[in-house]
Amino acid sequence: MKTASYIGGNWFYSEEEGRAVYDAVSGVRVAGVSSAGVDFPEVLRFGREVGVPALQAMTLHERAALLKQLALYLTSRKKEFYKISDHTGATAGDHRIDIDGGIGTLFAYSSLARREFANQRFIVEGPAERLSADNSFSARHILVPRLGVSVHINAFNFPCWGMLEKIAPSLIAGVPVVVKPATDTAYVTEAVVKAIVESEILPPGSLQLICGSTGDLLDHLLEQDVVTFTGSASTGQKLCNHPNIVRRRIPFNMEADSLNCCVLGASVADTDPEFGLFINEVVREMTAKAGQKCTAIRRVLVPASKVEAVISALRERLQKVVIGDPAVDGVTMGPLVSASQKQDVSSCVNALREVCECLIGGDESFDLVGDNAIPAAFYPPTVLLCKEPMDEQSPAHSLEAFGPVTTIMPYNSTEEAVTLVSYGRGSLVSSVVSADQEEVAEFVLRMAPYHGRLLVLNRDCAESSTGHGSPLPQLVHGGPGRAGGGEELGGVRAVKHYMQRTSVQGNPTMLMAITREYSPGARTTSTDIHPFRKHFEDLQVGESLLTYRRTVTEADIVNFGCLSGDHFYAHFDELAASESLFGKRVAHGYFLISAAAGMFVEPSPGPVLANYGLENLRFIEPVGIGDTIQARLTVKQKIEKDKRPDDKEATGVVVWDVQIMNQRGELCAHYDILTLVVRRDA
Repeated sequence: MKTASYIGGNWFYSEEEGRAVYDAVSGVRVAGVSSAGVDFPEVLRFGREVGVPALQAMTLHERAALLKQLALYLTSRKKEFYKISDHTGATAGDHRIDIDGGIGTLFAYSSLARREFANQRFIVEGPAERLSADNSFSARHILVPRLGVSVHINAFNFPCWGMLEKIAPSLIAGVPVVVKPATDTAYVTEAVVKAIVESEILPPGSLQLICGSTGDLLDHLLEQDVVTFTGSASTGQKLCNHPNIVRRRIPFNMEADSLNCCVLGASVADTDPEFGLFINEVVREMTAKAGQKCTAIRRVLVPASKVEAVISALRERLQKVVIGDPAVDGVTMGPLVSASQKQDVSSCVNALREVCECLIGGDESFDLVGDNAIPAAFYPPTVLLCKEPMDEQSPAHSLEAFGPVTTIMPYNSTEEAVTLVSYGRGSLVSSVVSADQEEVAEFVLRMAPYHGRLLVLNRDCAESSTGHGSPLPQLVHGGPGRAGGGEELGGVRAVKHYMQRTSVQGNPTMLMAITREYSPGARTTSTDIHPFRKHFEDLQVGESLLTYRRTVTEADIVNFGCLSGDHFYAHFDELAASESLFGKRVAHGYFLISAAAGMFVEPSPGPVLANYGLENLRFIEPVGIGDTIQARLTVKQKIEKDKRPDDKEATGVVVWDVQIMNQRGELCAHYDILTLVVRRDA
């Protein structure tokens, strides 16, 4: 069969047979992959002219809702994807990482976007910046979608997760996607894209697929486009230096394979739980996906006194690994993705053996389980020992065997270990296994400059730990130097990667109209109806209520102290308070908040259902006995919430800016409160 590309809203089959790809277990031909005949400029035009307007007509919440629908749909079909992914040599555990993990990322980003962003087509970032003494001139930062496409050039090892973890933030940002999977596993990506197309969930033009070469695609990119790359550092460096990308300064995000390490702390005895956790982590990263993970542990840093114990434990564990056809019960590790990948790994191991001793594996004499399994793509778990690792120029610090291969490196001090870490010249992730807090703190602070992520593992978090090699949607995935210098995932950071950050300067009232969020100093409005009597859609950003005044008495302070149990000296000890920074007895800060609520709350039942939270609280000027306070409540932001099946009423969150002033007009406290307000429109 041939793989197809999905371009311009149609499936395109090249007339050429293309490059043949084979079942990693049996060697049987699976597909031919070619993009010959694809009109690459037309791919970009369709994305920009059809995909961009369709996505950018939607709010961030609406785009996020599409991702949830898509995740549910793909979940219902994931067993189909498992069956197709079997051809890659994946085990059941590998399927969970790639397919379930990819779909889970869609769920995660859908939830994250609806939780973190307002239901608008843009993002307002950070507080207002005051630029003039009278606050007639200020600024806000906004993020808007780029008006191009994002081109995602992906690696072979995660044909599902690698695609979905990138398209999720791009689509939420409002930027259509062109996916270019690696040829060896393009048929898996194609199957997932076919399901996405059949679902009819995404708007036209929001997702296109190129199976095969990118041809002259990169020549036609424009300044509003974005490129992301996952793969080898050498290929990534070539692509990011493409003349058109350099000339047009097109954003290029690279996540490259790196020499990730796992450090066993010197404080760990071989009888400690941490020792077993260390061995487990190394073995898991060697065997999951047959070691074909950009996050796999390539260097194992071990105190010199514990090298023999580590070798012995690894040997014992790896002898239990069953290599063969994952369809056979009991098999725990499958093949590499192809025979050519095995050749690459074998060549790299042979080069490493020039400076390392091969302790385990590294040859063709291993048992293979399964009648359909042929040796062509299988490689055994292999452990090397670099006895003299302190040579920065050693191949052990530059060559990566992208398979079930790791190298043990002894160290004699924390200084040596950190130096060895630095020889990797930047990694996606490394781990430190130890229960000694001081030891771990020293390692983490000194290793952090070389990494995008660090896992600290000990007995206290072992059961809940997601492991060394598991990038999470909430956390940064990327790293400096050899790891590419880019950044994926990381929660909302990934969405912002596809958006343009712009500072907008002007009058606060104008900024409020632009951002649909109240800026301090903006012109406010008010009506005869108390704002707590209004439904969500009737409230306007900038609508304000100025309360009546209240003079604070000694009885207020005493009663609040008795009620709360807060008898801090500044409220009750006249002498101590007079000698304090306040110079007098002052009211409790939380009394001010409570008193302000009493002044602005309308007590009868109404559209306001509940207080949803309080944020950004600051106490600015103290309030003493005899001072008079007044509060101003202003609608700062409105966030529409999706109505869930078990919700009695549709609601939205209203963020209110609250200012408490004294009789001199000085700001005494400033904060936001969030209320849940009924909507009539659903």
